[in-house]
Amino acid sequence: MMTTVTADGKKEYEFIDLLKKRAQGSDKNVVPVVADIIENVRENGDAAVREYTVKFDGKAPDNFEVTHDELDAAAQKCDPEFIETVKKAAANIADFHKRQVQQSWLTAKDNGVIMGQRVRGLSRVGIYVPGGTAALSSSVLMNAVPAKIAGVKELVMCTPPQKDGTLNPDVAAAAKYAGVDRVFLMGGAQAIAAMAYGTDTVPKVDKIVGPGNIFVATAKKLLYGTVDIDMIAGPSEILIIADDSADPKFLAADLMSQAEHDRLASSILLTDSAELAEQTKAELERQVQTLSRKDIIEESLNNFGAVIICSDMDQAVDFANELAPEHLEVCCKNPMEYVGRLDNAGSVFLGNYSPEPLGDYFAGPNHVLPTGGTARFFSPLSVDSFIKKSSFICYTRDALRTDAEDIIRFANAESLTAHANSIKVRFDID
Repeated sequence: MMTTVTADGKKEYEFIDLLKKRAQGSDKNVVPVVADIIENVRENGDAAVREYTVKFDGKAPDNFEVTHDELDAAAQKCDPEFIETVKKAAANIADFHKRQVQQSWLTAKDNGVIMGQRVRGLSRVGIYVPGGTAALSSSVLMNAVPAKIAGVKELVMCTPPQKDGTLNPDVAAAAKYAGVDRVFLMGGAQAIAAMAYGTDTVPKVDKIVGPGNIFVATAKKLLYGTVDIDMIAGPSEILIIADDSADPKFLAADLMSQAEHDRLASSILLTDSAELAEQTKAELERQVQTLSRKDIIEESLNNFGAVIICSDMDQAVDFANELAPEHLEVCCKNPMEYVGRLDNAGSVFLGNYSPEPLGDYFAGPNHVLPTGGTARFFSPLSVDSFIKKSSFICYTRDALRTDAEDIIRFANAESLTAHANSIKVRFDID
């Protein structure tokens, strides 16, 4: 089911190139389609959104916006135990993200100069929640909870309607308990465009966050600059570093937990034990037979999965840092010893009892993570994703006069004489 590669400094990096290509494959074909959708929504607003909702989702609701009563009614359809789970997860996510909050600050110097930084939440943020093969209620929590902690004034959520034109109850419950202010039943690139430009129904937002298919991701990419976005998310990824102490049953289960997301998802095992590699592949064959998304898992593992046998753990760590995976599990005797060496990963899961789904749903750290190697320079979604900062400066006359000649010198060096003049006129400098 999965390719076995013996690391030699070349073959494993050829596999990285394959993964990069798979994440970029369909962009060229999708871009013109999405560009047309965006332009239509920009020009025709709700009418265009309704047209695409009927075309792609089968039915458009009578009203795009879900009232608070409708939201409550939809949430009440959920299993009460699921509601309690949502509340617990929201509390864990809030506890983690509250520790990220930044404060505004001010400093006063002896010469009377005052400088500082003002931090505040964005005014309005749009959250996209996909429907499709899996309605991701957990994504509502992961996007909405840190936004509220950051001080975002209004949270707008767009999600595709179900086939009967109604809101998914699990998504409704998550939205209710995460503090989403307004909910709209619309999906795809048309929903992203509606939030970016605003329509008669949907308010224009400052930033759009949340996962989606290639059409949603492309729309976010094309609209970046009109609005801010969280990141360009690609197919899901998991990389597991394991030594001979790991349990192959656990490893197989965790590899498949990501493979079931998407036929383009990538699941990789790095180990220095050939025996563990073979045992894990056998477990994959056994466990997949009982899983509901068996076909997706098998296609993902066949095309983009690999077991890479390394000479030692140092080689495995080097490869992990090069790949910069979205999710990185460390299933080794002493997992904590690797924390300081794993520099490039969206989220790291340490030990045999910290499986990736723990982070997806419940532990608290955010599950919106950089993919496609972008963990080399991007960070997970956080409270910082929903704030903006402004600096401020207040100089006295004497303080500015002290620095005037230096400022003028800089301005003249750049041939920006109006800049220099702005200083000169205050002190009658020739």
